[in-house]
Amino acid sequence: MLSVIIPYYKRKFFEETLASLAAQTNKNFQVYIGDDASPEVPSRLIEEFSSKFNIHYHRFDQNIGKNSLTAHWDRCISLSEKEEYLMVLGDDDILGENVVATFYKHLDNLKKSPNLFRFASAMIDENSKITTEVFKHPAQEKATDAFFRKFKGFTRSSLSEYIFKREVYEKKGFYPYPLGWHSDDRAWLEFAGSEPIHTINDAVIYIRNSSENISSKKDNLHEKFEATHNFYNYILSSWLEEFDTDRKYGLINAYEELLKNGKVFNFKEWLFLFRLHLEHFRYRNFKKFVKRSLL
Repeated sequence: MLSVIIPYYKRKFFEETLASLAAQTNKNFQVYIGDDASPEVPSRLIEEFSSKFNIHYHRFDQNIGKNSLTAHWDRCISLSEKEEYLMVLGDDDILGENVVATFYKHLDNLKKSPNLFRFASAMIDENSKITTEVFKHPAQEKATDAFFRKFKGFTRSSLSEYIFKREVYEKKGFYPYPLGWHSDDRAWLEFAGSEPIHTINDAVIYIRNSSENISSKKDNLHEKFEATHNFYNYILSSWLEEFDTDRKYGLINAYEELLKNGKVFNFKEWLFLFRLHLEHFRYRNFKKFVKRSLL
């Protein structure tokens, strides 16, 4: 069975999220809502929708999402039982009405159950108007290929459009980057491991882009930079061997540019990049790196 986990804090779009769950053509799922001590208690909505699908609501006494979003995700997941698959759904995102039904259809047709499913997605605005194309993906895709497409800006990805096995979550968890920024990107690499991501393109999840989102805010740029810096250091340290030479140097050069733009290009970081250039030596790139270093 499927657990839909909703880390709740803001009520503004929450009714639409619940309505999209109520509209599912297959109701074989449990919904667990973890209220992060929100000042906007959703009691009326919980009561209204409790007869439409299986809802479990818990209000936590302490707000921890402001300090660690991943810690809040974890405690919300801990509310669930032993359902094999988990989805962490934003409290402002919307499921197409066939998301659950299509998930089970794909699952039943596969000989081996994947660690990670990914749905097609599109962005919506504050009025729930679709603002982008529907982003679709290869039916089976290596996690590193999916990551690199996002890195190059060819696709998008966020937490809500994935379903993953509880088993791999319990082994790997979500890494606690500030604001949870890139925590999902790292999770999909680690959760998939050597197995491909299985894509469901015939159902769509709609991701909200509004002034309420962390991604839209400008008062958290320091935390976003710290998370991005740490995440790409992790990619270069742990995953670089999984990419071909051109992609390796695309990532190495992007990291160098990130350091310089953030004014944190110190001797330690230079040594780190120097070592990477030696380990993955290509004369032309090494020569350019040395030349840039002398400027």
